Amino acid sequence: MQRRTLASTGREVSVIGLGTWQFGGDWGPVSEQDAFAVMDASAEAGVTLFDTADVYGDGVSEQLIGRWLQANPDSGVTVPTKMGRRADQVPSNYSAANFRTWVDRSRANLQQDTLDLVQLHCPPTAVFDDDAVYDALDALVADRSIAAYGVSVETADQALQAIRHPGVASVQIILNAFRLKPLDAVLPAAKQAGVAVLARVPLASGLLSGKYTTDTEFAPQDHRTYNRNGEAFDQGETFSGVPFEDGVRAAQEFAAALPDGVSVPQAALAWIVAQDGVTAAIPGARNAEQARSNAAAGSLDLDTVPGLDSTVHDLYDRWFRATVHERW
Repeated sequence: MQRRTLASTGREVSVIGLGTWQFGGDWGPVSEQDAFAVMDASAEAGVTLFDTADVYGDGVSEQLIGRWLQANPDSGVTVPTKMGRRADQVPSNYSAANFRTWVDRSRANLQQDTLDLVQLHCPPTAVFDDDAVYDALDALVADRSIAAYGVSVETADQALQAIRHPGVASVQIILNAFRLKPLDAVLPAAKQAGVAVLARVPLASGLLSGKYTTDTEFAPQDHRTYNRNGEAFDQGETFSGVPFEDGVRAAQEFAAALPDGVSVPQAALAWIVAQDGVTAAIPGARNAEQARSNAAAGSLDLDTVPGLDSTVHDLYDRWFRATVHERW
């Protein structure tokens, strides 16, 4: 497993992390036993980055990770969490007082005195240019409630706004074979500023698992059902904002371009972490087998997948650029 420095934090993390939104139930139910099996398998495969948020299951994901960390005190796992989506999405809620409350809750959930990395969770655009927000985050670093802070964003423009602030250690942004806009300006700007980039939704909500057909259905409580068209939150969070049927067909073309022995998700993840400026990709996993398969992408030699980058750009130009590029 390759490792890279998580920017100004100085921490070395695996290029393939573990996203844990699924532990909160928004991908269908996941038992505590299954969640622990996923974390065990990930750690055994060399994963040292578990990403979570206070809103995943209203704290369930953080609590599960906290219990796992207590059972594995020498794991060396870094845990970025996120805050801000449990409140109404208005700029006035992004205050020092609320930050303190939210951080203290996450510290209790994760059973950590100092949180490794806290990211604002896709706040309103105005928040990214509010100096008082960054002053409040700096104060949390100063009193060691958090070690570092960053942002999770919905759009490339929001990422560029945040990168201009010197205290920002990381930007988490949707980047995958079906969402290429961050390659244009975000990755170069982050690299120049020394800001880590965490690629979220790296498998386009499972489209790049290669398992789905146009007839695939999801459980009612799965966001791939209830947020298919942006009914509950930003449409770009589900299937990266691409039409489901188009995503299925593009994924089938992606699969057909791969050599024998290379899976669709492994190629998709390896392509992401090969992009200059990316620190890590954070795919989710619902079982230990998926976790191990995802982790294997961290050691995949792309020389064994000739033409992959050209395939990605060709698929994007033909299937998605017109509908997603200017939106996110």
